[in-house]
Amino acid sequence: MTSQTKPAVGGHIYEPAGVEIHARNVEFDWSQTPLHWIRGEPVASDVVSILHLILPEGERWFCEVFNEALPYVKDEDLARAMRGFIGQEAMHAESHDKAVTQFLEARGVDTAPILRQFEYLFRRLLAPRTQRFARTRYNDMVQRLWLIAAVEHYTAILGDFVLNCSWDDYDVDPTMADICRWHGAEEIEHRCVAHDVANYFHPGYLNRCRAMMVALVYLVLMIHRAIGFMCRSDDTISHSYFWLWRQYLRGSRRNILPQLRQVLKYTVVYFKPSFDPASIGSTAQAVAYLATSPAARRARR
Repeated sequence: MTSQTKPAVGGHIYEPAGVEIHARNVEFDWSQTPLHWIRGEPVASDVVSILHLILPEGERWFCEVFNEALPYVKDEDLARAMRGFIGQEAMHAESHDKAVTQFLEARGVDTAPILRQFEYLFRRLLAPRTQRFARTRYNDMVQRLWLIAAVEHYTAILGDFVLNCSWDDYDVDPTMADICRWHGAEEIEHRCVAHDVANYFHPGYLNRCRAMMVALVYLVLMIHRAIGFMCRSDDTISHSYFWLWRQYLRGSRRNILPQLRQVLKYTVVYFKPSFDPASIGSTAQAVAYLATSPAARRARR
């Protein structure tokens, strides 16, 4: 541990010394962002744009579950980290909601059908159980906390990707690149929180593995449906399943989309008993980007 970092709950390093995990005000101007925001890469553009469709409902769900869990937390350091996490996730949801209306819908994409599906998933299927017994409700909450920890593993992977990908080698729209990197940097900044919260309530390797298996099913289905929806909404590209896969693999080789073998590698890492979420990404890199994010600087003016 260097003099520039400080320990947090569970021995993890959340942020450089003197910086708490907290929400940052941001302002994004979508007026000039084209639907194909990576020039010459319509499929890669559409694939990344699905984040605006998936993330808002999921992040509001994160906040609801953490708010449900907060009264049980007696460790003030962990509670403070949770409140910072909630603030950041709420701002993420709000920012991506605006991108849906000011970017996707303004470019002619009818997002209502796919958004209804995600609303049903998070508001109905993953809602708290209304059981008679308090212990059953508590156990259900703990399972949802572990599910969040599993999903946060992938948001950290994506955060590390967007901070290190090759978008700058292409003619990318600065607003879209900034919202992805601002969001990704905050995911790296708080990547240990959900894991520590789940372990605080009910530590256990089997809990972690079970939650990841469930999360994988949900994530694969959501991403598959969202990519299919987004590409079908784009009349400028072929809707051939084989062609879309070829374009994805082409984009991943150019490092403008995540490489599937890297995602698989980090999925396997999660199942190691010694797994530590701090091993993914760099807090220093994340905080450095957050200090220079155009949207964050614009909001501070």
